[in-house]
Amino acid sequence: MSDAIRLLDIRENALSSDEVLAAVADPTAGGTAIFIGTVRNHDQEKPVDRLSYEAHPDALEHLRKVAQRICDDPAVTALAAVHRTGDLKIGDAAVIVAVAASHRDVAFDACRRLIDDLKAEVPIWKHQHFIDGGSEWVGAH
Repeated sequence: MSDAIRLLDIRENALSSDEVLAAVADPTAGGTAIFIGTVRNHDQEKPVDRLSYEAHPDALEHLRKVAQRICDDPAVTALAAVHRTGDLKIGDAAVIVAVAASHRDVAFDACRRLIDDLKAEVPIWKHQHFIDGGSEWVGAH
């Protein structure tokens, strides 16, 4: 595992942007980019009441592979990614990723790749519960 990977986790308890930023703090970094994905109150014009997330038992290993690929860029100084599982309310943080790098453009690009690849490749599934009583699964890879 790369020394640049400072924090990777999939957990049921609340996520902290302070924890993620502290994990990627590095005096050699010229820029840090962070993305916080939160539970919104709608999807495709349908009012959402709440969400729940479930992760495959191997999800953390998939996340590790994604993170390692991002850290293959030697300009990436530090990386952190945490994703929540269980029941979440509107406004809760569902995922937080951050990348520190030598320059801001590298940090922005790597952070974007990290969240996009996490969403595309890590087996974590979202179950949306709508206000009208309906529900749907999203992101089942």
